[in-house]
Amino acid sequence: MKKMSFALGLTLLILLTPLVASAALPDFKSLVREASPAVVNISTIPKTISSDSGPGSPFDQFDGQEVPEIFRHFFRGFPENAPRQQRPSPRSLGSGFIISEDGYVLTNHHVIQDAEKVIVRLNDRRELEAEVVGSDPRSDVALLKLDAVQLPYVRIGSSRDIEVGEWVLAIGSPFGFDYSVTAGIVSATERSLANDSYVPFIQTDVAINPGNSGGPLFNLDGEVIGINSQIYTRSGGFMGLSFAIPIDVAMEVSDQLRDTGTVARGWLGVVIQEVSRDLAESFGLDKPAGAVVVQVMPDSPAQGAGLKEGDVILSFNGNDIYLSSDLPHQVGRVRPGTEASVGIIRGGERISIPVTIGLLPDPDQLIAASGQPEQAQVDDLGLVVSPLTSEQQTRWNVRAGVVVAEVRDGPAAAAGLMVDDIITMLNGERIETVDQFDEVVARLPEDRAVPIRIVRRGNAMFIPLRPGG
Repeated sequence: MKKMSFALGLTLLILLTPLVASAALPDFKSLVREASPAVVNISTIPKTISSDSGPGSPFDQFDGQEVPEIFRHFFRGFPENAPRQQRPSPRSLGSGFIISEDGYVLTNHHVIQDAEKVIVRLNDRRELEAEVVGSDPRSDVALLKLDAVQLPYVRIGSSRDIEVGEWVLAIGSPFGFDYSVTAGIVSATERSLANDSYVPFIQTDVAINPGNSGGPLFNLDGEVIGINSQIYTRSGGFMGLSFAIPIDVAMEVSDQLRDTGTVARGWLGVVIQEVSRDLAESFGLDKPAGAVVVQVMPDSPAQGAGLKEGDVILSFNGNDIYLSSDLPHQVGRVRPGTEASVGIIRGGERISIPVTIGLLPDPDQLIAASGQPEQAQVDDLGLVVSPLTSEQQTRWNVRAGVVVAEVRDGPAAAAGLMVDDIITMLNGERIETVDQFDEVVARLPEDRAVPIRIVRRGNAMFIPLRPGG
């Protein structure tokens, strides 16, 4: 009898296991049926080019510079061996999705960049020429307008509520195969990528390939939570790392593009650095967090509000800053002219500073904004330093400091100081002369690390220095 019961139980377990497993997996069928009609394919007719205008592969160049193989925007045309064409013809470059029944469409900036005409193919096989309402390179978001009404459109969700591990789904046209569906999970949130300081990307393992760019990323409720934009790859194809623009960011951009055709971003005007464990100790922090201000740009909102080099920004508008990359994401989303609060620690004291956020300048404007002298031996640190010359002040845009002329064995060498480094601050005190530097060194504690701010070939940074090390 016991043997029969055991056998019966084992049989039921075998029969029920597939049902239990299938019940644990999401069913995407209804989501795909509902959402697919609002997803579109986007083709462009490029501006006229000559047959000798450059490499045939769209991957060969990016903004006139060589693109690293390891990481690149991936939907600038395909295949890699595409022939050069003297007469432009439509190219299927990516995807998009309709966000309103009167024909507004979201996609990526790089999908429609430098296009003479943009053609949108709908789910019912109609092909309509789209007007480019506006396009924003910094966020890689573009807003299009179709001359049509009563179009199917997606439901917009919120990217604020995304959790790592939840299921997501993408619909797009990889390699021109329209309405291809791929699914996966959210791998991480608020990822910062190279040259994308103002987008906190959603990282997923959804299979994304050339042609998915600009397409929607859905949650299980059928709401769009992101725009598929980039991949991390060594081969040009999917390798398990895909990145989407959060829909909250995309909708803020699209609203501005619809209203004005341009995007105005907030600007604080500081150069910042990550807080390492040693730097956290030197600044008196309980744990490594926040963003160290290594430079305050002239005539910036930060300068006007009184922020200083050596301040550690721990919060912005009440939101904690854990990594330095969190700060540009938050500042960029604030409308210029708005007052914000910046929580900092200065000299061991936590204070809040009100700042009126400015308008982020163009990149070129930001770049534009940045006999043997007597020497003194500093035995305690193993340094020989010299006064800062006027030529060095002009060349490296430094107002005051001392120059490292020689590094000998000692704490300075252990900290990584190098000849020609310009020391502008030590243990929270600004350095202006050799004598002052000598006095500050004499007062340094030997039982803990202290922060030292240097300018190395024009780049400002803080490093931890252990005087007694």
